[in-house]
Amino acid sequence: MSDLYSMPGHLFRRIHQISSAIFAEECAASGLTSVQYAALTAIRENPEVDATRLSSLIAFDRSTLGDVLERLEAKGWILRSPSPSDKRVKLLRLSPAGLQVLSDVEPAVRRVQQRLLEPLDPSERAKMVRLLAQLVNLHNHVTGTLDAAK
Repeated sequence: MSDLYSMPGHLFRRIHQISSAIFAEECAASGLTSVQYAALTAIRENPEVDATRLSSLIAFDRSTLGDVLERLEAKGWILRSPSPSDKRVKLLRLSPAGLQVLSDVEPAVRRVQQRLLEPLDPSERAKMVRLLAQLVNLHNHVTGTLDAAK
């Protein structure tokens, strides 16, 4: 069993759990989940994006994303409109309330990032982020996503 605790996959799973817990704690007042935050941020950066492209941008399963988008629309944070070229396709944009919730939650999201990395010294933090971005970029083809870390 001791090998489990040195396996990268297990460690990534644990860090994901820790990150999710910290996000939930810091962002509780907003009622925003980490996936909703990713979706809202990507929509803000890609206005009039469709759900298929959005799922690729945030590396999230298309069928599950539909439920996320329904919740965001119910909260009044996104607007959907038919594509002029294909009425079956809905284009997404943020509502004024969606823009406001993103603005309001930014300090909490910054605290999440700080809390995740604060146990490391500054040079380790930069190296950790660089290595994680490198792994994401090298493995993006596995899931067919576009979330190229910069």
